[in-house]
Amino acid sequence: MPMNKTLHSLHGRQKLQYLWDYYKLPLAGLLIILLISGSLIYHKVTHKDTDLYLALVNVSMSESMQQKMTGDFLTDVNLSPAKHRLELYQGLYLTDDSASEYHEYTYASRMKILTTINSQLLDVVFMNQEAFDAFSQNGYLEDLPKLLQNDPELLDRITPNLVRGTIILEDNAIDLLFDETATYEAVTEDSICGLDLSTSPFFKDSGFTEPVYLGIIRNSLRKELASSYLAYLFP
Repeated sequence: MPMNKTLHSLHGRQKLQYLWDYYKLPLAGLLIILLISGSLIYHKVTHKDTDLYLALVNVSMSESMQQKMTGDFLTDVNLSPAKHRLELYQGLYLTDDSASEYHEYTYASRMKILTTINSQLLDVVFMNQEAFDAFSQNGYLEDLPKLLQNDPELLDRITPNLVRGTIILEDNAIDLLFDETATYEAVTEDSICGLDLSTSPFFKDSGFTEPVYLGIIRNSLRKELASSYLAYLFP
């Protein structure tokens, strides 16, 4: 019997059951296509490019301060917050002080920092003195005068706030694990890789009780925008 005649002879639930039995696979396929299409459209409409990756290490900021460090910066460099964003990693702590309340977070923080640096997903770091020393010693931070050699005006503006760090090129730390009588020795070099933010208009009255330093990650893929960030902090 032709399908249209069979369908015509059915009523109510029988007709719905008949349609379901014959069309459930095509309907399921159509539903999947609609869901995928809707997801792609939503992603396209709401997608924001991540232009810069920031991290707070051993420091924290209020929501209003975070807004100044992210959304307000985008506006300053003429990037629409509707289409662009800055990723801000928070809750990262590095400390050798076993009595510190944040000591238990150190291992997880170190792993996240290493992962983001190796993946080139970290550009700018805000940190206290202890974290700055750790980043500097591991050679993670860019030499700022070298970075800004083509922007002498900006370099001149921030020079009073530049901070020197020490890079450990090699040491005998592993030997000390097996020989308690050995003396620690290291080959080091200096690098001007930190920026004291104490006199920046954004930090001058921010309430921080200790200096906050900024560093730019050496292997960053976004150094041009990171340089613009320095200009933003020291207009």
